[in-house]
Amino acid sequence: MISAEHVSHAYGDTEVLHGASVAARSGEVVGLIGPNGSGKTTLLRTLYRALRPSAGEVVVDDQPIASMHGRDLAREVAVVVQEAVGELPLSVTDTVMLGRSPHLNTWQRSSADDVEIAAEALRRVGAEHLADRDVGDLSGGERQRVLIARALAQQATHLLMDEPTNHLDIHFQHEVLSLVRELDVTTIIVLHDLNLAARYCDRLVLLDRGRVVAAGTIDEVLRPEIIEPVYGIHIQPVTADDGRLQLLFRTPNHAEPIGHEHHAQKDAHV
Repeated sequence: MISAEHVSHAYGDTEVLHGASVAARSGEVVGLIGPNGSGKTTLLRTLYRALRPSAGEVVVDDQPIASMHGRDLAREVAVVVQEAVGELPLSVTDTVMLGRSPHLNTWQRSSADDVEIAAEALRRVGAEHLADRDVGDLSGGERQRVLIARALAQQATHLLMDEPTNHLDIHFQHEVLSLVRELDVTTIIVLHDLNLAARYCDRLVLLDRGRVVAAGTIDEVLRPEIIEPVYGIHIQPVTADDGRLQLLFRTPNHAEPIGHEHHAQKDAHV
């Protein structure tokens, strides 16, 4: 389990995260959603200590990460963020082997076991055929698979992901998130697309202006009276053919109220 309790963070004098909490239980996929600037990435970065909170605490399996050695934290938490890996002159195999670094001493060379673990990570993400390719030559979807394989090679029990579907076409968005859904790790993932969040997450945490507005199951969070005031757009929840929740969106005109006011007005006419 990984959790943040009442975490705050400021950039200079500007506080951008205000007492936010999130928790992911073993094997669960939790999505962080919210508009641009809502604090999703800031909260995620506190979870792997890229940012130190000004208040609150982050805990991994009952151990505060503030007291953990960096190498020990890397053995527990793997991270997939948006990065320019294509600029590095590395092969796919070399990139995935970087995931073994937390398990090696400073001058220790990789063993045959490390190589096999990296190869197995590539097999798990269906990318073993890419092993000898240069990372810079890969498509966006292929690159994300390699980054996930690198995270798996760490053999960490927790996976944190920042917008892994960014810049991917629809096919690769679903391919990458289907892969994440199948992994036996505890995952917290930042997503912009609410329908992708509804399809692939177990629970959601909705942030707005650095605060948690709602947290719970898909049905509990993706409700018009909760989502509309935050995003400023009308939504209509529908049930897809496979029984899953899907949202339809409509931009309001200037005369239409949004959120609670809209629903109260609507209910008054029923």
